[in-house]
Amino acid sequence: MMEKNNLKGWLYLLPAVLFLGFFMVYPLIDVFIYSFEEGYNFASGTYYGTGTYNFSYVLHDPYFLQAVKNTFLMVIITVPLSTGLALLIALGLSSIKPLRNLFQTVYFLPYVTNTLAVGLVFMILFKKTEYTDGLVNLLITQFGGNTVDFIDGPYWAKMFVLCFYIIWVVLPFKILLLTSALASVNQNYYNAARVDGTSRGRIFLKITLPMISPTVFYLVITGFIGAFKAYSDAVALFGTDLNAAEMNTIVGYVYDMLYGDSGGYPSYASAAAIILFSIVLTVTCINLLVSRKHVYY
Repeated sequence: MMEKNNLKGWLYLLPAVLFLGFFMVYPLIDVFIYSFEEGYNFASGTYYGTGTYNFSYVLHDPYFLQAVKNTFLMVIITVPLSTGLALLIALGLSSIKPLRNLFQTVYFLPYVTNTLAVGLVFMILFKKTEYTDGLVNLLITQFGGNTVDFIDGPYWAKMFVLCFYIIWVVLPFKILLLTSALASVNQNYYNAARVDGTSRGRIFLKITLPMISPTVFYLVITGFIGAFKAYSDAVALFGTDLNAAEMNTIVGYVYDMLYGDSGGYPSYASAAAIILFSIVLTVTCINLLVSRKHVYY
């Protein structure tokens, strides 16, 4: 009977296993092979040698190094800030009853809005044109500051807008999950703590945070992975020529090597993709090790 149930379970899983194998495992193996084939040509399917030259080229390419710098800055800035802000907003939403559902809907709207549409709004807010300096610059001048070209100006101004944009886009999903996690915490813990006269700060650190730590950890992991894969966010703000804007990402570099103006180099693109995969895998493993000590299940 047990063997029959196991067989039935594997039959149920078979479509998903085939799908994952065909669309994820096989392409990953294929990319790994391409990354070692030097001078691979899509049209003829030929290459002139094998080795690690593709990785050497990519790791010495200034455009790739710029993309790595941009990607790591985005990860370091956006993941902690977006998770922290989402937790503060979720705590605020959980503590109010009137109009709670309305506020949850308002905060969730950016998540269901098209990414490029949000990027267009940000361009209107930050971009300087011959007709206007943008709404943000108008506010800056009202307080006595100097105007800044956030879209075509200094590097850190552009990075600020990009990180602000990413946080704005990912915030709603995190708020939704954290609000649900806070609602699932057993109220008996809070009642017992209040009877003992425990302060609110200690209640948050010793009860709330440990109880929702699996959700926080999930958001941190997915946040890291999502930030490392960012590309459309930069395109929405700075256009498709990200190298010229010095705002390219690792995924953008892979795309450029395949299809951009400097495209037609699948071997370099594959090497860059493998490097990205290694970075994401390493960061994920580190987070998993950290979670063993700090995540309460």
